[in-house]
Amino acid sequence: MRAHLGDQLVIESPTTGATRRDGEIVGLHHADGTPPYDVRWSDTHEVTLVFPGPDAHIRHLEHGPETAHEPSRTDMDEPGVVSDRTPPYGTPNPGDIGRRVATERERQRLTRTETARRARMAPDYLAYLEEQPADPSLATLIRLADALGTSVAALRGGGLDLPPGQGLALLHPQLRDLGPDECRARLSTHGVGRVAVSTPDGPAVVPVNYEVIDNAIAFRTAPESVPAAAVGSDVAFEVDHLDEAMSQGWSVLVVGPARVVTEPDAVRRLTDRAHTEPWAGGEREMWVSIQPQRLTGRRISPADR
Repeated sequence: MRAHLGDQLVIESPTTGATRRDGEIVGLHHADGTPPYDVRWSDTHEVTLVFPGPDAHIRHLEHGPETAHEPSRTDMDEPGVVSDRTPPYGTPNPGDIGRRVATERERQRLTRTETARRARMAPDYLAYLEEQPADPSLATLIRLADALGTSVAALRGGGLDLPPGQGLALLHPQLRDLGPDECRARLSTHGVGRVAVSTPDGPAVVPVNYEVIDNAIAFRTAPESVPAAAVGSDVAFEVDHLDEAMSQGWSVLVVGPARVVTEPDAVRRLTDRAHTEPWAGGEREMWVSIQPQRLTGRRISPADR
């Protein structure tokens, strides 16, 4: 059994010969077209690895030098992806793997068509992986890594325990200030940020889970902890995000007085609206609020954006 990208895999009933299931072959694992195949099933639009049995046959399509086939873009992903969170195709929203694949491909000046040919997959499927938050199978990652001359670990973001920002800088970076509205948007409603405080042992910067409620930064801690030293003084609070694949990122800095929240109704309100328990665990029921008096931010991006 041999197949090309875009061919159909048809599984028939062994007794009646009726088609039980069919799908498009979107990925090859061997250059000669022999099984197994990555098949996007027509009934579920999921992509699975298939080892065809005796009840399966290939329905060949006409193939030219640049075969054009348009598989459905919606949900064209590996099993297990939560598709209702995926935006419509045409609205790029790449995941980390997709950004790493696209960045490495562009560094090597490879087209999607050539990369897909090397990885033995459909160009449309590669486009989907690069532009949507996909979760490709290990077999797919192995073929992509081989096509790009890198490793599966690199495509998956290996080295996450290393300090961030060890990648190469952009060729033409642009550093610009963020306006107050942009800063507030990047603070969003919650996340993990860093609070800078003065302690008897000197300055300290510690990460905390935070909430943004009524424009104030609020976090939970323990009375004798380092973050509790923020109470009663002006402190700095910072959040940032680095995109290692694209060598760009942003940071937002909040400066203002910190106080402990003691009013029962205010404490109850903060607790009810908290999105998560403190990651550090333990008893952390002391709420600290920082009222922003200065809000600034910066962003590094390519100069043409």
